[in-house]
This record gives sequence, C-alpha cells and structure tokens, in this order.
Amino acid sequence: MTKKATPQTIYSTTYESEMFGPITLASDGKDLVGLWLPGQKYYASTVVGEMVPDDGLDVFVRTARWLDRYFAGEQPDPAELPLEPLGSSFRQRVWRKLLEIPYGQTRTYGDLAAELAQEDGKQKMSAQAVGGAVGHNPISIIIPCHRVVGANGSLTGYAGGIDKKVKLLTLEGALSERFFVPTKGTAL
Repeated sequence: MTKKATPQTIYSTTYESEMFGPITLASDGKDLVGLWLPGQKYYASTVVGEMVPDDGLDVFVRTARWLDRYFAGEQPDPAELPLEPLGSSFRQRVWRKLLEIPYGQTRTYGDLAAELAQEDGKQKMSAQAVGGAVGHNPISIIIPCHRVVGANGSLTGYAGGIDKKVKLLTLEGALSERFFVPTKGTAL
C-alpha cells in the first residue's frame, strides 16, 4: 500500500531542543506524520497545503516526552508513538528497516539494500535507491535515518545536515573512529 500525500488538514507544533533548536512536529490529528530539524532538506515535503498550528494534540505531547527522554540519553522505543510517514511502498519498507536498527548501532546503505533484496528473492538492490528513501524520511530522529552510514565509513547523506548526524551518533555512543565527514559529494 502506498501512502501518498493528499490534501488534508495537517497540524504542527514546535518542540524546543537544546541540541538543535526548534524542531517541527506534524500530525494528521491522530498520528505523527513529520518531524523536521531546522534547515532540513525536504522539510515538510510530504505535506500538501499549509500546516495549522495546534500545540495541544495528544500525539505532540507524547512525542515531546519521547524526545525529552531521547535527548536525556535514554532509549525510548519508537513503537511507543503512532507513526504514519507518507511515502511510496518502497520508502515505507526502507523506513521500517530503519526502525530495526538498534539504538547506538549503525548500518550501511548496502546492508539495508542487501536485506531488502533478500526479502524480495533478488540477488541485489541499489544502495543508491535505498539512500534516496533514507534521505526522504519525514520523521527524523524517531525513525533513525541518522544510523545509516556509507560502506567506507562516510557520514554522508543526512538530510538534517552532517553536523546534526554527528551529534545524534555521539549522543547514542555510536560515533566510531572509522567514520568521517566527506569533503565533497552530492549528498552533503
């Protein structure tokens, strides 16, 4: 089933993070459909129309508590929140794979591609296609796209910004000496 953006009322609020500043949360009124860091690439790209501010939604209160715990160094489970990211069936599959990456661990784009190919009974799948889906994740942090790195240790490809990816991996104790920030490339 493909979940595409259709015109509907989307509500928003701001979560104030000491680490990143204002983080935008978005909901369809029931489920969380977006979480974007300041300056994030593809900001609100799945939202059709304007977002209506509403600070009182239960999902926003629950998400704020989840984020408080996360930024305090706890390991809250994403399954505690009703997540409904909008995207193609392929992107949905990739985002479900991201949710399987444990706190404090990383996977490569190639790892994810190989897992998906195996599930489909194929020899291989494009790591670049997986990277595109990872980069378009509309619920950053909670759906942990920051835990995906290049096969060579490159910290490339975080739509929120490489500096934020480094901070999140550091918070989780997952920043390895083998990781590096690329100096050139298309995914910076």
